[in-house]
Amino acid sequence: MKETVYNQINPLIRLKETELLNAGQYEQLLNAKDTDALREILKNTIYGTYMTADFADDFEYIYSKEKGLLFEWLYEMAPEPEVITIYTSRATFHNLKVLTKAELTGKNLDYLFIDDGRYTIETIKSAIRTRVSTELPAELMQAILEVLDYFQESSTIQAIDIIYDRSFLTYQKQLAEKLGYKDIIEEVTAFIDLTNISTMARGILQGQHENFLLTVLSSSGSIPKSAFLEYTEQSLAAFTEFVLNTTYGGIVSTIVSAETKELDLIAFEKMKDDYLTSLYDKAKIMAFGPLPLLAFLNAKEVEWKNLRLILVSKRSNFPVELVRERMRVSNGI
Repeated sequence: MKETVYNQINPLIRLKETELLNAGQYEQLLNAKDTDALREILKNTIYGTYMTADFADDFEYIYSKEKGLLFEWLYEMAPEPEVITIYTSRATFHNLKVLTKAELTGKNLDYLFIDDGRYTIETIKSAIRTRVSTELPAELMQAILEVLDYFQESSTIQAIDIIYDRSFLTYQKQLAEKLGYKDIIEEVTAFIDLTNISTMARGILQGQHENFLLTVLSSSGSIPKSAFLEYTEQSLAAFTEFVLNTTYGGIVSTIVSAETKELDLIAFEKMKDDYLTSLYDKAKIMAFGPLPLLAFLNAKEVEWKNLRLILVSKRSNFPVELVRERMRVSNGI
């Protein structure tokens, strides 16, 4: 049975789960009066070694360092590296965007590099500069070549983000289908669908034309791209009505304005994250398969998002209740 290959790593994942911030710690962080108080609370957590006097200024470094170490450990332990790549490819494609822009503009953007636990900055730079690589998979090289070829024709910096974002979603679906686990395919498909919904809604508000939307929308979700494109020149309210009649109508209905009948796009991002987290709820009682591992990775990503939000709120003196409303569902594994 394929799922039994996770017999060794899943008990270790359960131990890792105990390091996640709990509800009581979040409550303490929310009510901390300033960043100094945050530091004192975090000293007793997995982040304790980073709690220097200037930790607030170094949070992005801490985030990148912790993420890289976690990814490296998981790649060493996981029986199927593609499961880890489902998550790490988000950092990989970020790096492709940043380093491609650096190569094409002559700017030094190394400080934006995020450790994905697999590909070094030198590896990605070399692949972009030489257009060949013995380390990057064919799918990533195909994305790089598509971006470079397109840029030669148009010299449009925005195209770098557009092509890589679409390639990222395609790569996610390819990884999920290669692994063949129903739960992973479900989560990845939902991620793509919700990303498409957000992209289309923003495109409508920006007055984007059909050719642009045809380029940015992914064909890897469960909702056909053609169904989205029918709303290119229609109102956001009309598109919202369409979304309400899809599989995602139930969760979307909670963030539709009663007055305008339109999606609240700010609330949408939190709703998206919380819905995807809910797909991992079953991992709590699973002893086999890769879902506990992915659930932990998702929980860790949510934790980083919440910490960043709390840190920003202390710097800007946001009301606690406002911050609480924007926090993602956490530790739901």
